[in-house]
Amino acid sequence: MNVKKFTAATSREALRKVRDALGPDAVILSNRPVDGIVEILALDNDDVASISAPPHGSEMAQPAPALHVPENYANRRAPQPQQDNVDMAAMQSMMAAAIAHAKDSAAAEMSAMMNEVRAMRGLMETQLAAISWGTTQQREPEKATVLRQMLAAGFSANLARYLVEKMPSGKSEADSARWIKTVLERNLTSMTDEDEILDKGGVFALVGPTGVGKTTSTAKLAARCVMRHGPEKLALITTDAYRIGGHEQLRIYGKILGVMVHSVKDEADLRIALKELRNKHTVLIDTVGVSQRDQMVTEQVAMLSETGADVKRLLCLNATSTNETLNEVVRAYQGSGLAGCIMTKMDEAASIGNVLDVVIRQKLRLFYISNGQRVPEDLHLADKAMLIDRAFRLTREQAATQYADSDLPLLMAQAGNVNGDRSLREVSLG
Repeated sequence: MNVKKFTAATSREALRKVRDALGPDAVILSNRPVDGIVEILALDNDDVASISAPPHGSEMAQPAPALHVPENYANRRAPQPQQDNVDMAAMQSMMAAAIAHAKDSAAAEMSAMMNEVRAMRGLMETQLAAISWGTTQQREPEKATVLRQMLAAGFSANLARYLVEKMPSGKSEADSARWIKTVLERNLTSMTDEDEILDKGGVFALVGPTGVGKTTSTAKLAARCVMRHGPEKLALITTDAYRIGGHEQLRIYGKILGVMVHSVKDEADLRIALKELRNKHTVLIDTVGVSQRDQMVTEQVAMLSETGADVKRLLCLNATSTNETLNEVVRAYQGSGLAGCIMTKMDEAASIGNVLDVVIRQKLRLFYISNGQRVPEDLHLADKAMLIDRAFRLTREQAATQYADSDLPLLMAQAGNVNGDRSLREVSLG
C-alpha cells in the first residue's frame, strides 16, 4: 500500500496538492495539524483497487469504494488535533471491512445474475424444443405417432423423446413402431433360465416398500424350490416383526410346504440364523416393507450386507406405481448386492410401460413377473418380447386420442435435455 504524505500551510493548499498528485478520487486516510502546518495522508484509488482485487485467476475483480474529496472541503475550518489524530490501524480495518462488504455484495449479485441466466436458458431450450417438435410433427408424422404410443404405454417422456430422436427417418409407422420395440427389447435384461436360482441356490432376500407382494413372491419361489429339490433343502426367514401378524402369512405358506420358518429381529439374529442354515441349498428371506423415504431402508440394506453371507437382494417393483415412485424406490434400495428385480401386481396394472421404463433406464435385471395371488402358478420368467408387446397393446386403442397433436411439443419440451440424462447414455440403439 503506497501511502503518500502531503503538507501545506492550510488545508486548502494540502488538498490541492492531493488532487494534483492523485486525482479527485484519492482516498484521504488522515488530516491533522503538525507543528503549525497541515499534514494529509492519502492513497491513490488504483492502489485501493489492487488491494481489493481477488487472487490471480479469479473471474472478477471488484474496485474498492473511493472516498472522494468534497469540493468545499478546503473551505472548512481545519479540524482540531484531537479530531484528526486518526489511528492508521483502525483506518485500515475500516477499509478492509468496506472491501469485504463490496466483494460479498458483488458475489451475491453475480450469483443472482447467473440464476437468471440459467432460468432464461431453460426457458429458451423449452421454447426451442417445442418449436422443433412442432416442425417434426409436420415433416415426420410417423415419429409423432410412435411418440404418442410410447407416452400412452407409460414410458417416460425422456426415454420416448430420446428414442424417437434417434429413430431413423423415412420409415413407415409400422416400421417405426417395430424399430422402437426392438430397441426396448434389446435394452431389457432378464433371466432366461430359472435354473440360475433353483439349481444354483444361495441366499435371496426379497425387499421393497410395504404392499408390493414380497411375502407372496417369497412363497411362490419357495414352492418352486420345494418342487425341484424337496422341503429339506429350503429354509425360510422372515424379518417382519413390525406388523401385527406380519410373519404369520409366511408361516402358513411354510406349513403347507413343509418348511420351517425362522423369525429374526436384527442383524445379530440374522447372522446366527444364516450360520445355522449354511447347509441349506436355498434360503429365502422375506423382509419387512419399508417406505423408500424411510431411514430404515439404509439400515435394512446394511443388515443384509453385513451378515457374512452372500445375500442377493431382489427388489419387488409394483407395476401399478408411477414412474416417479418407482425411480425413488430403485434409488433407495440400490447398492451392492442388488441382483435384480421382480415385477409384481402385473395383473392389476393398466399399463406396464412405467415399470419397464425404470428397469431399462436403471439397468436392472428382471428375474420374474408376478400376475396374481396363486402359489406358485402366478410367477413367470420375464419374456422380453411379450412384455414390450403387451405394454403397447394395452393402450393401443387409447393412444390415438390420449394426446392431441398440440400436446406433444409441450410434453417433449418438458422432457428437458435428454443428452444430459445419465440413465439414457447406455441405451443401446443397435
